Parts: sequence; structure tokens; C-alpha cells
Amino acid sequence: MNGADAIVKCLEMENTEFVFGYPGVAICPFYNSILNSGIKTVLVRHEQHAAHAASGYARLTGRVGVVAVTSGPGATNVITGIATAYADSIPLVVITGQVDSRLMGSDVFQEADISGACESFVKYSYIVRNAEDIPHIVKEAFYIAGTGRKGPVLIDFPIDIQNQKVNKFEYPDSVSMASYKPTVKGNIKQIDKVVRELKKAKRPLICTGGGAHLSGAADVIRAFAEKHRIPVVSTMMGLGTMPTEHPMFFGMVGNNGQAYGNRAMNQADMILMAGARVADRSIARPDEISTNKILVHIDVDPAEIGKNAGPTIPLVGDLKNVFMELDKEDIRPATQEWLDCLAGYRKEAEEAKKAKADLVITPGTVDPTYFIHALSDAMDKNAVYVADVGQNQLWSCANCIIREGRFFTTGGMGCMGYSVPAAMGAKLGDPSRQVVAVCGDGGFQMCMMELGTMRQYNVPVKIAVIRNNVLGLVRQYQHFTYKDRFSVIDLTGSPELESIAAAYGMKFLHLNDEAKMAETIKEFLENDESVLLQCDVDPNEVA
Repeated sequence: MNGADAIVKCLEMENTEFVFGYPGVAICPFYNSILNSGIKTVLVRHEQHAAHAASGYARLTGRVGVVAVTSGPGATNVITGIATAYADSIPLVVITGQVDSRLMGSDVFQEADISGACESFVKYSYIVRNAEDIPHIVKEAFYIAGTGRKGPVLIDFPIDIQNQKVNKFEYPDSVSMASYKPTVKGNIKQIDKVVRELKKAKRPLICTGGGAHLSGAADVIRAFAEKHRIPVVSTMMGLGTMPTEHPMFFGMVGNNGQAYGNRAMNQADMILMAGARVADRSIARPDEISTNKILVHIDVDPAEIGKNAGPTIPLVGDLKNVFMELDKEDIRPATQEWLDCLAGYRKEAEEAKKAKADLVITPGTVDPTYFIHALSDAMDKNAVYVADVGQNQLWSCANCIIREGRFFTTGGMGCMGYSVPAAMGAKLGDPSRQVVAVCGDGGFQMCMMELGTMRQYNVPVKIAVIRNNVLGLVRQYQHFTYKDRFSVIDLTGSPELESIAAAYGMKFLHLNDEAKMAETIKEFLENDESVLLQCDVDPNEVA
């Protein structure tokens, strides 16, 4: 057994199903060894998308996603995917090939200090110096990635260490790290304080972030909210904690959230901030959520509590465990008047939205909000909707109907080109689930090469491209900020999507007439095959 054999054996011990990556000489020993295992490899067309695909897989399955790329440009190309996973707290183990350890630091061909370059985007990083250390390094990497506040861990693997003989292989049964002991169980005294305040509250509110999904707490939080009659809002990453049409769910909050969700945040007398970072996009004015109200910030990462807003009651712990403890108490605050008030706000917003829908649509285009609502409504109950970044993301957040399925997007880094590879990884994670990627024509051109990966591995993802021939969100910003002084947003020269679909052997559909929307969506979704749908919208539409 050599070092490459050892790391593959470790991946088998972790029940790794897929490795997403792109080979090169510095990682070839690893890819040679993996041929002797049952682990499936997926050759992406760009290393960044290996991380996005592993992220989609990890988010749907709850398992750690695995990436393996070569040194130099292979390693630097994957950085954006690592940073995206770090910002969204997605558990990945990223293995990078490296030049011969004796030559490191001498600027040889395809050498890059990837450990140093990724320092601010990983939970931890390793440079393997001795093949005998591989078992405990890999065990620790998976443990760190998948516990506490989840995130990516890097293992940099010099080629000579991959070829080095391993005299004794022994995979650890457990991990004990003095410097890393995440708190899972919430402090019972702090939980008691929360219970006492909830019993007195007149306008309590739960705001869920991405941590609700990462901790597997969505069902527990939903049951808690229903039992105790406490309304729920969410950040972008928390969408799906409650079904969109649930009577106790009042939308997404933040700059691009629903007005009635933000009103709920402003008027609540007690907020349970659950697994959210209180970042600027979700909470534009953090001081407002801690003024004249009780703010309870629950997070598994103590570094996030109090970073942007000072909580009345800080509570470190895993959301699932914390809400199970809270649910042991008979809290049931008197909230009916509060729920009726929020329902009124929501009704006002829905009526205003219906009035907008009656506006005249530019001929040859469709209303993107109507399209997303109709598309998601027609999708399977447990489908996975993957939104890219840009106007399509904002339209998706505001109009996508989530029932028993999942809503994926990248909220922290906002990386264009995320949706197609992430959808591909999600589909590989659960082939029985319907998976739909929605992106703009700018974002699609950042990842359309992955249609080749989809074809090679027969991954039937549905892709809807909302096409307006501009970088829509930047154009929108320039429209409002610079009074229509547009700069570098014109996508003239983009390929004909019908020809792209034909080149990859995909079915193509074109929607530019709202009268044909229902039949086009039905055709788009009806078979389990890859379909590319172009949906034309007016470039003047704003999100």
C-alpha cells in the first residue's frame, strides 16, 4: 500500500460514494488507486464546478462531499468553489495534488501554495508530510468538515507522499482533538431563560437560517412552531424550513425579502434567530432587531453570536438539540392576535402582487415571477429547486413554491454559475428526486460546459435559462444608481441555446408566450430526461 492507496482506503472507510474532480499529473497516483475501489468518479469540465457539485450532493444527502483536483491551476481553480462552500457552511473534503515535497517552495512547474491561498476559506487545512499520517488526517478532516459549523477542509497531497510506502494502515475509530470540541447541546440555563421569555411574549417570531437544514432541524422547528403557534420567517438560506404556503410562514426577510416578513421582524417583541449569521443581506440594520425586543441567537458556532447584533440571550448549540429541549416545555404563548396581524400583512402584499400581474407584458416575453411560480407549482412535491445568482435568484426566492422539497442557492458568496453543477451533484445524491436548475443567461455561460458531464454520466437535470441578454442584476443596479448609464452588461454574442442543446444531445424548449406557459412547463417536467428551457424576459424587468 502506498499513500494514494491509503487515502482511497480512508475514503472507503468514510463510505464515500462520489469523488468530483479533474485529474493532472500531481494527483494521478490517487486517481490510479481509486480504480481499485467502488468509489465512483465524476469528471467535471472545470474544477470550480467540482466543488459546487460536491456541495449540491452534500446539501441533499447530509454527507460530506469529496473533491480531488491537481496542483497549480487545478488547485487555484477550485478556490471559488471552496469559498462558496465556506460561506454557506457546506461540508467538503477537498484533496489537492501537490508537487514533490522536496521541491515545495522552489516555484517548480504547477506549484501553488494552496494551503496558504485557502487559509481564510477553510475550517482547517493539512499538508501531508508522511504517508503514515494519512489515516488520522483523513479521519480528522471528515470530522471537522461535518461537525459544528460545517465547512470545507483541505488536504494538500504531494505526489511523492502519494507514492510513498505505508508500512501500517490503521483507521481510527474516533477523533479527539483538544483544539476542536464543538458544542452541540445547548446550555440548560440559557434554554430556561428562553422558555421564560417565550411564555411572556406577545409577538414572538422564529427566523431560520441555513443552519436549520445543515443540522437536520427543519422538521423539529416546524413541529415546534406549529405546536406553540409561533410564526416563522427565514433568510435566503433558510427557505424550505417551512413550506411556502404554510399558514404560519411569513416569507423571506432582508433587502430582497417579502415586505410582510420584514414587518414581522420589525414588530416582533421576541426573535429566535436560529442558525442565521445576521448578515447584511438578511438583516440590513442589525441594531433594529436587538432594540426594544428580546433577541435570542441560537447557533452552533459561538463566533457568529453577537458578531453583527448583540443578543439578549446567546445560546450556543446544535439547532436540532436546542429545539428538542425547548419543545419539552409547554410554552404556548398567546399569539392568535399576532398571527392574525401578520396574515393581514401577507394578504395586502398578495393583492398588490396580483395587481402587478395584470400589467401588460412586452410581446415575445413572459413575466419571470409568474414563470417561477408556475414552474415550482408544477414540480414534484419533494423536488429540488436550485437557483443561481442574479435577478433569477431574487425572483426565485420570492416566487418559488416549496412543499416537501428543498431550495438550494448560494447566499454567502453569491457565485454565478453555481446552479447547474450543484443540481448535478444533488441529482447524483438522490436520482429519484426531480432536480431543476434555474439560472440567467450570464450565469449559464459560466457553467454550460457541465452539460458534457451531465451527458457523460447520464445525470438528467432540468435547466431553465431566464434569458434577457444582459447581466440583469448589475443592469438593474446601474438603472437605479447611475440613471441608466449602463456599463459592461450587454451579453450580445451569446450562443443560440437551441444549438447548445443539440450539441449535447438535449431536448430544447423555448418559452416566449405566456399563453403557452402551462403546456411548455408540462413538457419540460414530464419525462426524467435532461431538458434545456429558454425563457425570454424583458431586460427592463426588475427584481
